[in-house]
Amino acid sequence: MEADARMRETPTQTPERATVRDADDATLIAAVRSGPTQALAELYARHAAAVFTAALRLLGSREDAEDVLQDVFVGSPDALARYEERGAFGAWIRRVAVRASLMALRRRRSKRHEPLAAAGDIAASPPEPERAIAALPDPLRVVFVLREVEGYSHAEIAELLGSTRTASELRLHRAWKLVRRSV
Repeated sequence: MEADARMRETPTQTPERATVRDADDATLIAAVRSGPTQALAELYARHAAAVFTAALRLLGSREDAEDVLQDVFVGSPDALARYEERGAFGAWIRRVAVRASLMALRRRRSKRHEPLAAAGDIAASPPEPERAIAALPDPLRVVFVLREVEGYSHAEIAELLGSTRTASELRLHRAWKLVRRSV
């Protein structure tokens, strides 16, 4: 009888958790805006991989990408208050991750700190094209990833970076040149 009572006290899936998993992003956003719920955890489960991948490609460091992922989702309840629900939430949160990654790159440049490659990283090195992209200087890698991987237009990249469309196009051309030489 004690076991039956304990099973009733600790259900494996609460009704709130089941409802949260079935909700669409707009419903989850409304729930996060109204106060603490499981909704933020579900948004994280749905979008963390895309945020992490975008940050990793831009920063070239797992540690820095994990920091961006944490920053994006820790700050997301406040950011969601400003979210205007134009377009898909997934695209919006990736754009937030891109901006956070660019800020991390600026901080890294100001510290003049380059992370050392761990011995384990050499054994499990990425395929040639990915290694060539990761080896690009930050300004070229950022434009390359934003244009060729994330699909941003040169106008959008220029806006994100505070530069011109021509500068974006030139950096992409230089990046491709270096990637082709490396592969």
